Amino acid sequence: MSFNLMPSPSKKILAKNILGSHILCHQYAPFGKCHIMRRPMPVNGFSSGLDAALFVLGGKWKPLILFHLFKNSPLRYAELRRAVGRVSDKVLIQQIKEMLADGIIDRRDFGEIPPRVEYSATQLGKSLGAALMPLCKWGEEFTDRVEVIRDRRDLRDMSD
Repeated sequence: MSFNLMPSPSKKILAKNILGSHILCHQYAPFGKCHIMRRPMPVNGFSSGLDAALFVLGGKWKPLILFHLFKNSPLRYAELRRAVGRVSDKVLIQQIKEMLADGIIDRRDFGEIPPRVEYSATQLGKSLGAALMPLCKWGEEFTDRVEVIRDRRDLRDMSD
């Protein structure tokens, strides 16, 4: 009995490994044989503009922080915390410090007693905030479907 282990040319898959190289694999590649096609990494270290934006906005809370500062700038710390929601003080302060260091938001200290500090989006942050608006519109349009997805994940997590 003989088997045809050679896949047809239409069954090739182009995947990307963790080092950024593209790997050409056959869909049913016997014994894990894959041909590696080396692709040089971009000079700036990002694979795309989305990769660069996500580098700055990485984290669960940074997009929400930027969204609220973009829409309602400036905000005091307590206002920002209420707007963002279920975030702990420790995590919110950490995310704010990272965004300050990256030049996405600005902090204005009034030097008063009791302390008064306001946060606002910088020009760079405003441009990134504007890029978030279509994503917000998508979320508003598909909220019902996203809630179903969330509920399904919650059920799956409870069964694990």
